[in-house]
Amino acid sequence: MRTVELTVDASQPMRIDQYIAGALNITRSSAAKLIEENYVLLNDKPVAKKTKVKTGDRLAITMPEPKPLEVEKQDIPLDIVYEDDWLLVVNKPKGMVVHPAPGNPDGTLVNALLNHCGDSLSGINGVLRPGIVHRIDKNTSGLLVVAKNDIAHNFLSRQIKMHSFTREYEAVVIGNLKSDSGKIDAPIGRHPVKRKQMAVVNKNSKHAVTYYYVLNRYNGYTHVRLKLETGRTHQIRVHMAYIGHPVAGDDVYGPKKDKTGLNGQCLHAKKIGFIHPFTKEYLEFECPLPDYFTDFLNKISSTI
Repeated sequence: MRTVELTVDASQPMRIDQYIAGALNITRSSAAKLIEENYVLLNDKPVAKKTKVKTGDRLAITMPEPKPLEVEKQDIPLDIVYEDDWLLVVNKPKGMVVHPAPGNPDGTLVNALLNHCGDSLSGINGVLRPGIVHRIDKNTSGLLVVAKNDIAHNFLSRQIKMHSFTREYEAVVIGNLKSDSGKIDAPIGRHPVKRKQMAVVNKNSKHAVTYYYVLNRYNGYTHVRLKLETGRTHQIRVHMAYIGHPVAGDDVYGPKKDKTGLNGQCLHAKKIGFIHPFTKEYLEFECPLPDYFTDFLNKISSTI
């Protein structure tokens, strides 16, 4: 365990859990748990999470060691679009988490990959994320590339970093976009208050660019194709909400009262393209829209 020592610098008194969340870039609930489990001292004394701190206060925060997660092979069906000795491309269903994490220890894409590939997965991202080069959200469906060795992993990761990795999505967004196409260039970082969410912010953020193209218009909705130049966490969902057109069904960045019945965002990773790490050939893959997506298109088509 390590201890982080901080001297409070705040323009006005604020709750200690809120201050710690911002200072350590963790969620407020995680900060509150540290306080409740007596891992936090304020001016050398235990403290309650409702206590307010002010400039000059001294904090000592002991960071407990994370509890190890055992990742097991599980016989979960995979929709494999392409596979060779270097990589595979899979079509992830909506509702499947990519890798194990607290709250989702199994039933993930990684559990299925371990069963299918055995030890033939890259180890760069550690035991919880073997083979995982990039991720899509739990309720986003569509294509992912998985690396079978570290050489492939590094080669693919460099393409993502250099913005030469093709990633195109389709989505249904709320409202009627004014333009048939557009570019959203707005930096994304952790939400200053809601620490589990991302937001368009200028402080502690990263450059983010999304292009959109209207495919069809409906009563109250627009079907769009989206192309990523960058790949920030929740990028499409944050950017579309930022311009006033959140992804339909999005229970985080969309309206509080959802009328779609989608149980999660209507967002599908339809196309990926990259240079193969061994053959150096450009490969591109597409997958059809899943049933939940086409069913929703049919539903909103009937209301025109």
